[in-house]
Amino acid sequence: MNDATTPAPPVRPVLDVWCELQCPDCRTALEDLRALRERYGDRLEIRLRHFPLPKHQHAYAAAQAAEEAAEQGQGWPYAEAVLARAEELGERGEKLLLEIAGELGLDAEELDTALIDGRHLLVVDADQAEGKAIGVTGTPTYVIGDERLDGGTGQEGLRTRIEEIADRLLAEQS
Repeated sequence: MNDATTPAPPVRPVLDVWCELQCPDCRTALEDLRALRERYGDRLEIRLRHFPLPKHQHAYAAAQAAEEAAEQGQGWPYAEAVLARAEELGERGEKLLLEIAGELGLDAEELDTALIDGRHLLVVDADQAEGKAIGVTGTPTYVIGDERLDGGTGQEGLRTRIEEIADRLLAEQS
């Protein structure tokens, strides 16, 4: 019998992005997130975390819809498409969420059912509660390593800081 154990693969660093899909600042952050995905590929896990703000009437439904889109394999494309039309979401609400689902080839009827039956409420509520617990007050907010970076007051310099932290975390794994 061989008692040697196979070492576990290294855990990827995680960048949590506390986002609200009706937030113009979060839409601006998309360029940085795309650049980070391009630079790090699968070496950095970027997770969308929901933090719907009370001032945006359709943000909570959009978060739930994004969760359903993720269940259907299109989480990021759906979130990006909704963010690209954040102002329109304010005017059209759930109709726009369903339209975007159709444009992406998702099952829009299932997405509508998910909004009605609330199957993703717990995920959205848990994200929001966790965000509040760690001090998130606005969006976008980034958490990587042990640092929380507030992007709601401006994006300048944040991507560079995230890259510095990600590079350090990846170097520590080597």
